[in-house]
Amino acid sequence: MAALIECIPNVSEGRRQDVVSALANAAVEAGEGVVLLDRTSDADHNRSVLTFLGDGDALVASMTALVGAALGAIDLRTHRGAHPRVGAVDVIPFVPLRGATAADCVAFAKTLGKALADRYGLPVYLYEDAATSPDRQNLANIRKGEFEGLAAKMAEPAWIPDFGPRTPHPTGGATVVGARAPLVAYNINLGTSDLAIADRIARAIRHLSGGYRFVKAMGVKLDARGQVQVSINMTNFEKTPLHRVFETVKSEASRHGVAVVGSEIVGLVPQAALLAAAEHYLRLEADPSPQVLENKLLERLS
Repeated sequence: MAALIECIPNVSEGRRQDVVSALANAAVEAGEGVVLLDRTSDADHNRSVLTFLGDGDALVASMTALVGAALGAIDLRTHRGAHPRVGAVDVIPFVPLRGATAADCVAFAKTLGKALADRYGLPVYLYEDAATSPDRQNLANIRKGEFEGLAAKMAEPAWIPDFGPRTPHPTGGATVVGARAPLVAYNINLGTSDLAIADRIARAIRHLSGGYRFVKAMGVKLDARGQVQVSINMTNFEKTPLHRVFETVKSEASRHGVAVVGSEIVGLVPQAALLAAAEHYLRLEADPSPQVLENKLLERLS
């Protein structure tokens, strides 16, 4: 059985779709057998999330090519967007899916980090399971200060990169590479333009502020919609399910006289996360997984 790994580069470009397409094509062409599973762009965030599937060595080649293409197309000195970022390719996580382990993904993350530093003179930080110190496990710690504060941050002994020079790439900043379990990127949009309300709700649900253990969250302004958003990363949807976070955000928003107007999933999501929400809201008395038609078809065809 071939080992399958998911790789999800987050690119600091969500408005020029020709650029995003070129980056995706560069990755697929460079990695034998690598396929693009999903591509999601957001103009307000000015960010795209690309999801690739392949084996580890091929993904390292793909991501090396993607970063090279991004460094030629994205200039962070003129980049503006609602989402925090330190790099043209901001973060690249490896996620084990089948026949691969977390340790395998850590090894591939380190291989990629060294390749990016050697080939492009790009500073690279390792995070999550690949982190070299506790302070670097949380992506938000590495990203704090963003591209604009990166040069001063890198001058501090505590923030010497794991690979590459101690100064930012002039247009590409730095890239964060790591290995982690699957997560759900989930955004909840509010019927208000008041960013302070989204910030307060984010503080109420995120772990660092005393909220749910497996939730990271921040408020984001969506200028094109005239709304704000609670942008969420759910790092363990089994222990902190989608419906629990949604209901908490809904309750907190109502305290401010604000309605939830919609939500969205960014990138791909494990089926189990959605089925758990269906089970909760439909009051199902049994696990619905065996009753999913597509699952039965896959069982029969495999």
